[in-house]
Order: sequence, then structure tokens, then C-alpha cells
Amino acid sequence: MKAIVQHRYGPPDELRVEEVEKPVAGDGEVLIRVRAAGVNPLDWHFVRGMPRLIRLSMGMTAPKTTRRGVDVAGEIEAVGRDVKELRAGDNVFGWCDGAFAEYAVGPADHFVVKPSATSFEEAAGVPVAAVTALQALRDKGKLQPGQRVLVNGAAGGVGTFAVQIAKALGASSVTGVCSSRNVELVRSLGADLVVDYTREDFTRRPERYDLVLDNAGSRSVSEVRSVLRPEGTLVYNSGASMRRVAWANMLSRAGQRVFMFLAQITHEDLVFIRGLIEAGKLRSVIDRTYPLAETGAAIAYVESGHARGKVIVVTA
Repeated sequence: MKAIVQHRYGPPDELRVEEVEKPVAGDGEVLIRVRAAGVNPLDWHFVRGMPRLIRLSMGMTAPKTTRRGVDVAGEIEAVGRDVKELRAGDNVFGWCDGAFAEYAVGPADHFVVKPSATSFEEAAGVPVAAVTALQALRDKGKLQPGQRVLVNGAAGGVGTFAVQIAKALGASSVTGVCSSRNVELVRSLGADLVVDYTREDFTRRPERYDLVLDNAGSRSVSEVRSVLRPEGTLVYNSGASMRRVAWANMLSRAGQRVFMFLAQITHEDLVFIRGLIEAGKLRSVIDRTYPLAETGAAIAYVESGHARGKVIVVTA
């Protein structure tokens, strides 16, 4: 089978399509015929081996695991022993290692059945970004019905899901911050107010928020904290160093909280996200699709920071 392979750290254009052995589903695993795979910022971090700290687990001089990709949607071709909830022929989405390939294998509890009205491309964009948005708002941010939420970086992969999930969780008002070309997109996702950062500084507006999810990290911690209510919470998905956030916590105003955040995808949260999709409360925004042979270009585009929603690699 064909798969994207990485032999050394470097720019995404060094990734190559190679013929590799087709995987086999082991006990508790499923073999997926990949139809589409989602691209995430973590993919270019892994390809480049940056920040260098991640090489402690990935391999110091070269990646120990040569296959990339996490988000996946496709058809189950085979199931291993002890798999009870899924069967061959099911259309599923979820996460596993080596998603940029014609076939991939992973634990059965990493996958759920795909909503019938959702395409493989749409489903492949969901796992990492949607679960990150959910956990940042619900678990780290403790979002409660009736609260006011601001999403900085509202047009990106996590941001497009965060605007919708905040509304689904009962936020009374959601403000999205994005560039001019994305204003109508973010408004279409349910944002009550959209701030075009090329024209206006959201930290100088009069609104105050119970929760800010910052996917951009474009402003200092103190600047973003200034738009929080006295008991508000700031959650950083990216763009802030641990030192900056730790320092902000030491100097936090009474009642305010500041967090760095890294999602851990779970089966339960993937089921919850599927429920939102089936209820018509959540949809993927697909910017571009690329064939498997152009996975490097897809990752480079995400690295550029200009993607609207999700970028998808299709295999068939």
C-alpha cells in the first residue's frame, strides 16, 4: 500500500509516498481503508521535530516512527479479536497513528460510526480540532450556560469548532476574532459578534467575557486578561509559552484563571461530538483538499497559518 513516510526532520516537502506493508488488525484493533485524513498543526511540528523538546519522545536525531497523520475517516476492512461494537463495512472516523496512508490500524475505541449525512472529508476534519475545542471550553474553561465567550483565532481548525460548540453548550454570546476575509464565515457559524483584527483591536473594545479561548497567541497575556470579567478564565490552545502563562498566574487578578491547554482525545468525547453533528449543531469547515501524494503541500499550507477551518488529504 502507499503511505506518507518521514525519514528525517525537516520541511514538509521532504515527505515521500512509499510502498509499505499493509497493516493487520491485532486484538482489539480495526483496520481502516482510509478515505480522508485531516491535517493539524501537530503534523508540521512532528515533521520538523519542533519544538526540539518533542524529540525526547520522538527521537533525537531522526523520528523513531516514520509515519505521520492522526485524524482519519474511512471504512473498516477488518476487525481484530474482541472487537464488539464495530464490524467490517462500518464507515467510521477517529484517530490513529499513520493516517496519511491508504490503510491505517488503531484501537477500536479510537473510532465511532460516521454520521450518514457527513462526508468522509468532513468527518476527517473532526477528531483533534473538535475535541480540543470541546475540552478547552467545557473542561478547562468550565463554560456554563448564559456566559459570554470570546474565541481568538475563530476561523482556524479549532476556532471554527469552538464558536459552534460554545453556542451548543449554552453561551449567551460568542465573539469571534478573525481576519477580514473570514468575517462572514465566522458569523455563519453562529458568532454573535465578529471582530476583524485587521481593523480593530479586540482588547480595546468594551465587552468583558467569562471565558476567552485564545488559539492565536497574538497578544500578551495581560492584554487578553484585560477583557476578562473579574472571575473570568483565559485558556490558551497555542501561542503562549509555559513561562508566560505561569508568570501570568502568579500575577493573576483575584479570581481570574489562566491556563495552557493540550487536549487528550477520548472515545466519550468523540461520541459527544458526533451527537452535536447529528443534531445539526456542529459542522466541519473544509478549506482545501489534497491528494495523498501532496500531503507535504497540505501540511505546509497549515503551517503557513492561513487555513480557514480544516485541510484534508484524500486517498480515493
